[in-house]
Amino acid sequence: MSATATGAATAGAIRTVIVGATGRMGTQMLRLLPEFPSLKLVGAVASERSAAAGKHAAVPVTAVPVTISAALPPLLEGADLVIDFSSASAAAAHVAACSGARVALLLGTSGLPPELEAPLAAAAELIPVLVAPNTSPGVTLLLELVRQAAQALPRGYDIEIIEAHHRDKLDAPSGTALALGAAAAAGRGSTLDAAAVYTRRGHGAPRQAGQIGFAVMRGGDVVGEHEVCFLGDGERLLLSHSATDRSVFARGALLAGQWLAGKAAGRYAMRDVFISGYR
Repeated sequence: MSATATGAATAGAIRTVIVGATGRMGTQMLRLLPEFPSLKLVGAVASERSAAAGKHAAVPVTAVPVTISAALPPLLEGADLVIDFSSASAAAAHVAACSGARVALLLGTSGLPPELEAPLAAAAELIPVLVAPNTSPGVTLLLELVRQAAQALPRGYDIEIIEAHHRDKLDAPSGTALALGAAAAAGRGSTLDAAAVYTRRGHGAPRQAGQIGFAVMRGGDVVGEHEVCFLGDGERLLLSHSATDRSVFARGALLAGQWLAGKAAGRYAMRDVFISGYR
């Protein structure tokens, strides 16, 4: 147990466990690990149903091969940091395990349930926790721009969010789209729960002032596209981000994990890493 509530990280390498090691993000992070010599892989976790369980993690260069495990808790005694991109259904157990072992946690899993907020708040009293709907530097900046635009533009501008992802993505709208909606709502002094409209069909009532609409596309191998539209009378402001390579998220996650390890207990966000952390 090495990531403590006072934020004193182990001197030298940051002993890192990657959860979801055989998924899209996990495989990218393993591939990019040699770019981050301060991160030492000491554990890799995949679903017990994975054919990779019991095999060595596919790291291009590693001094000691790491076997892929189906369980996180046994790996935590010798860890400083957990980066989790696994499944929403496993998130509560992983939060509890990291909290109990006093290990810093970066949680990038999509589709987290609202009831996880209370366990996350409790964990943040004991360990540094960073929940990231998106780990790219560009999206982190986009969130800030959306909040500022929503705050600055007249309330007569309607806000619509369009997102597209690959055919296998399970959650909709994406966590990034929801974060963009929350940023827009915050810019207007509202909340996403109060403003969001997720479906439109038929001949219902006209669009209501203050609503934030969502449109979702799923298909092909789209890595991730998001556009926030501010629609006024006579003009449109479009703020967008397009990812063409999943490595941008993996590299951002590793940078954020490197930044998080050793921080004081608390709740952090990607803006702390890329906007506040590296000034």
